[in-house]
Order: sequence, then C-alpha cells, then structure tokens
Amino acid sequence: MNLFVDFHVLQTVPPSCVNRDDTGSPKTAVYGGAVRARVSSQAWKHAMRAEFRTLFTEEELGSRTKYAVDLIVTEMQKLDSSLSEKICQKQAEEALKLAGLKTKSVKKDGEEKVETDALFFISYKQASAIASHLLTYNLNDKEQKKEIEKVLKEDLKENPSVDIALFGRMAASDPTLNYDAAAQVAHAISTHAVQNEYDYFTAVDDLQAEDNAGAGHLGTVEFNSSTLYRYATVNMAELVSTLECEQAIETVKKFGQAFICSMPTGKVNTFANRTFPDAVYVTVRSDQPVNLCGAFEKPVPKSQDGYVKKSEEELVSYAQKVYRQFAAEPQAAFCMGEKLETIAEPLPLPALLSTLADTLRTSLCEG
Repeated sequence: MNLFVDFHVLQTVPPSCVNRDDTGSPKTAVYGGAVRARVSSQAWKHAMRAEFRTLFTEEELGSRTKYAVDLIVTEMQKLDSSLSEKICQKQAEEALKLAGLKTKSVKKDGEEKVETDALFFISYKQASAIASHLLTYNLNDKEQKKEIEKVLKEDLKENPSVDIALFGRMAASDPTLNYDAAAQVAHAISTHAVQNEYDYFTAVDDLQAEDNAGAGHLGTVEFNSSTLYRYATVNMAELVSTLECEQAIETVKKFGQAFICSMPTGKVNTFANRTFPDAVYVTVRSDQPVNLCGAFEKPVPKSQDGYVKKSEEELVSYAQKVYRQFAAEPQAAFCMGEKLETIAEPLPLPALLSTLADTLRTSLCEG
C-alpha cells in the first residue's frame, strides 16, 4: 500500500547566513518572479544527520565516508586487539575491492591512507560484519577468496543503517549495492521576497598601542533574514521494505523530530540564529506526497504583523484548495500553530510525534 508522511514547517530565521554559495553569499532562488532566501536540502539533511546522533544509537547509524577501510580496521581490532593495523588495513582494502568498490592510496598529513574513489555510505553493522568475516576467512586461499566475495557483497546489502534507509546510497562502481531513498527533503525557501544585506565589521587588536585608533582587521559578511517554508516527505512503504515495521515507525518519528528541530550551522557563531519553528503541519497520505510551496508562489507582502501570520493563512488556504480540487484529504493531520487548527489536530511536539507513530502503527503493522 502507498503511505506517505509529509512534514511542512514555517520557521522564522533572524539575520543569518546558514548556507553559503561559492562566493560566501547566502543562497537564494527566484520563485514566483521574486528572489527568495534558500537553504539547500543537502545542508538541512547534514544538520539532520548530526541531530540523529542524539536520537539513535551508533549501531543504528552509518557514516558517509571515503575512509570505510579505517572503519573496518577499527572493528577488526575490536574483535582481535593483537592484529596489527597494517595487516588489518590490507585485508579491509581487499575486502572492499572484492565487494565491488574501488579504492586508491593517497597521502594525508604525511601518512599513506586508503580511500574509496567516492564517498560511500556504510553502516556500523555492515563494517562489523565485514570485520568478523575477515577474521574467519583466509583471503590468501583461492577457494575461500571466491566464497568470501559473495559473503562480503551480502554484508554490504544487509543491516542497513536507518540513515541509509532514509537517504539512500549510490555506489557507481557496483549498482547492486545501491539503496533507494525513502525520504525526500526540499530546498527551504522564504515565503516572501528578500534582499541580502552586508555587515561591515572591524576587529580590534587587543595588544596594539593605546594611541593607535586603527582596526586590526576589517571585513564584511553577507546575510539575510526570512520566514522559511520547509518540506520533507517519507515513503513509508519504501522504508518498511528496508527496515522492520516497528523500527520504520520509530525511524520516521525521529526523522520528524530531527527535521523540525535541526538547523544548519553556517556562521552560527557570528549570528546565534538558531530558532524553533513557528508552525508545523504533518499529514499522513495514501495517494502521493504533496509539497505545498505553491502557497507562496505569490510572495507574502510585508506588513506590521510580519510574515508568519500571513504565511500560516496562505498555507491553510492553499492546502484546502488542493484538497478540494483533487479530493485528496489526508488520512490524518496534526499541527502546531493556531492558524493551522482548522485543518489539523493541534498537539505539542512530543504528543504530535507519538500520535503520528500510533497512526502509522495502526496502518502498517496492525493492518
């Protein structure tokens, strides 16, 4: 069956530069003919994965890295501390090659390191399983080497971490190791037009002579402030095909918490810009995911009430229009934010996530 969980968030961010382009400017996008503040999906997913570290155990997670060899070496030495790092590294490199990944030797800080040719998403359970098999099989034995090749491929397909299940994995060197992503995260955009501004700053040299009035450093930093519309969706059918049902439900619950509460950390020491959302709207749908960014195709105009109130009103109005025209009312809907109470059940965040989990449990596990 089709089942999608959509997360819609309105969040006001004060002067900040949480996500920069190659010139150091806050990222923007043109939408509805107006320039909007933008935070890329990659930036927010990175922030979410950092938040995952506080919500999941290490065994439930993975690492996107070029140093998968080092991860396996660590696991091998946990199992047998008498093994030298050099021997473990050689075996781990050979194992990844047998499993279908390409590796190369590089010099880092004067040391010889082995990297995969591209970032590879590997779970800690997968690294541990490979390490265990490397202590069981002899790679120098031709017959065993043929046998372990199949085993190692299975190690990298089984026991995916929750973040692999959510965000997917691509291995160009061996597509059989790929995982389809169960989650999608949109680029966040402001509900209104923005214009980047510049902060001219100086830094004083603490030890300069008292009669020297000059600055020790001059500079500028570009920033903007905005009310962002953020959207993410999770395909529960895809997630349940990878994880056990109960684990999938706990995963989407924590995914929701991480999406709602996380924020990219760009220039955070300069601006101290971290905020909670102003409004949250979560729906469970059985037809398709629905991004409601069309509510803001016409930029919200500035007013004495700011942008949040009008943004909430536009989100509600557009959602009702979509549901009316496409007969696509969600199966369940929950919210935080007064204006959203006409289309969803209002709940504080802990209760919202728990109720969401109970709703999914009824639809997926019990049904």
